Amino acid sequence: MLRQVLRKPLTKFGLVLVCLMPFAWLCSGIFLDGLGPNPAEYLIRSTGNWTLRFLCITLLVTPLRVVFNMPELLRFRRNLGVLTFFYALMHALCYSVFDMGLAWDEIVVDIVKRPFIAVGFAGAVMLSLLAATSFNAAIKMLGAVRWRMLHRLVYAIAVLAILHFFWMRSGKQDFTEVFVYAGILGVLLGWRIWHAAHSRLQARL
Repeated sequence: MLRQVLRKPLTKFGLVLVCLMPFAWLCSGIFLDGLGPNPAEYLIRSTGNWTLRFLCITLLVTPLRVVFNMPELLRFRRNLGVLTFFYALMHALCYSVFDMGLAWDEIVVDIVKRPFIAVGFAGAVMLSLLAATSFNAAIKMLGAVRWRMLHRLVYAIAVLAILHFFWMRSGKQDFTEVFVYAGILGVLLGWRIWHAAHSRLQARL
C-alpha cells in the first residue's frame, strides 16, 4: 500500500508542497508582523535551521531505502536536495538583505574576516553545484561516475554546515541544537561509510 502511494506522481508534488510550508509560514509572518521583535534575526535563524533539517532528511533517504528495501524512496531524494538548496539560498538572501543591506563589498569583507561566514559561504557554493547538476541533462553531460563523485560533496557540505552553526552559536555559548544536528548528521554519514565498506566487502566475496 505504501509503495503504491510512493509511486504516484501526485505524491512527489504533495511532498514539495509540504516542504514549502515552512517558507509560506515565514512569509505570512512577515506580512502579519508575527516574527517577534527582531524579524531579520528570526528569518536568518529559521532559514538556517530549515536548511539543516532538509539536509538531514535528504541524507536519510538512502538509509531508509536500504534498510526497508524501498527503492521508491529514491524518487524523492532529488526534490529534497533541491529544497535543501532552496532554504540555503533563502538563508543567504536573508543575511545579505537584512544583515548586510546588499552591500556586496561589505559582504565580501565579512566572508574573509569571519570564519563562520566563510564556511557557510563555502557550503552554499558546493550546494549550488549539486543543485545545478541535479537534473538528467547534467548527469548525461558529466557522466555517471563523475556525477557521483561530484555529489559526494554532500558529506563536506554537512561538515561545513555544522561548523558554521557551531561558530555562530559560540558567541552565546549555546551548543545544544548544534550537538543534536551534529549527532544526526554524524550517524547518517557514519552509516553511509559503513554501508559503502560493507558493499565493497560483499562484492569481493
